[in-house]
Amino acid sequence: MPGPLSDALAWLVVGTFVAGAVLWRSDRESARTVTVAAWGLFAAFWLQLFPHFAFTQKSYVEGILTLAAVPACLYAGYLLWDGRDTLVLLSRAVAAMGVVYLPFETIPAIAVAGLTLPAPREVLILTVTEQTGFLINALGYHPELIVGDQGYLNTYRFVTDTGHRLEFSIVLACTGIGSMAIFAGLIAAVKAPLRRKLRALAIAIPIIWALNLLRTTFIGITFGKQYLQVFVDEVLFLFGSSDPYAVSFFLSDRVISQVLAVVALVGITYLVVRELPELLTVLEDVLFMITGEEYDLAEALDLPAGEEDVGASTAD
Repeated sequence: MPGPLSDALAWLVVGTFVAGAVLWRSDRESARTVTVAAWGLFAAFWLQLFPHFAFTQKSYVEGILTLAAVPACLYAGYLLWDGRDTLVLLSRAVAAMGVVYLPFETIPAIAVAGLTLPAPREVLILTVTEQTGFLINALGYHPELIVGDQGYLNTYRFVTDTGHRLEFSIVLACTGIGSMAIFAGLIAAVKAPLRRKLRALAIAIPIIWALNLLRTTFIGITFGKQYLQVFVDEVLFLFGSSDPYAVSFFLSDRVISQVLAVVALVGITYLVVRELPELLTVLEDVLFMITGEEYDLAEALDLPAGEEDVGASTAD
């Protein structure tokens, strides 16, 4: 995220969603008001992130999705206010996603009794860095591992035949924690037996982790060895850059990897809902917000229907 103000707003959003989820058990009208306010704050959060993704990161996919999230959040709040109570499930999922993700984004290293506990983000970044390096080496490439801008040993330095140095860093966005938080939040939000929830997590998390390592390895090698130096002038124009060495990075990361990530998330979602059909309620609400039409995904996908009462529990 861009900085401390964004982090503070993120915690405010998550805290408001959590408050709405807690209130829903005892005072639905107050809970509705609080949760609608949470959706409004969520819209503001995505709006202030748009310049970061669109102009700083130069990511067209993330920029477009971030901008589209603003009216989507406002519309979700409106529908909930208008009586679409199934959106409580999606609201609970957002709260759980934030609880999973934000510690990695915002909690710093902590000194306790003379010992320094590393920040959660550092542990995650260094783990992905090490495993990415293992795969890069296994494929016959041997870049130098150096300390990056964040002070972590998380950057691989490639050297071209002409002596030009290219550095590829693993940052939090490269770890897959965002996607893992999405599925963890969705799975935590539904009312279903713990056994099936754990099975759903066992499907989603390892697949995301493995695919993310393939992504970081692909980007690292492609950028480090300059394997995608095509349409150089056009790509530099589209991404507002003057560095010709960045073309392989823009194409491998900002275009190919991000498009494939969307496809992968759709596939993982299908696998997870086969184990946890209660999630179909969330997907049906999202489709309704996009199209304005009601869907019965359980029938369309030949799956058992999930629990219709979002406040009820189920038995296996």
